[in-house]
Amino acid sequence: MIPPALPGWRTRSQRFDEAVVLAAEGIEQLLDRPLEEVEFAVEPVPPSDPAPWETGAVPLARYFPADPAAGLAHRIVVYRHPLQARVADRAEEALLLREVLVEQVAHMLGRSPEDIDPGYTA
Repeated sequence: MIPPALPGWRTRSQRFDEAVVLAAEGIEQLLDRPLEEVEFAVEPVPPSDPAPWETGAVPLARYFPADPAAGLAHRIVVYRHPLQARVADRAEEALLLREVLVEQVAHMLGRSPEDIDPGYTA
């Protein structure tokens, strides 16, 4: 048994959720403004019905615009299994996760990823 205070106590999905929060906080620092109007979520896999612009590869994340009439904020959903399948370790996971979130935030703001993160490389 591992005590709750040790990192090994958390599940892989809990560690991934924490990595998403850390990456989002890092992007907020780059923007010099909070992303309060954005909800970040994690799903294991994308739904089986791809968006019209998604052809070929399995998406790693999706941006859903806000719908004020329905009371929905902007949402960025990260798909854990496809993202983790593309990396070898946690360091690569953190880099890819940041890249993916930068792309989604840039899409949401109508800017290029390089405008959000000067170190962005696709």
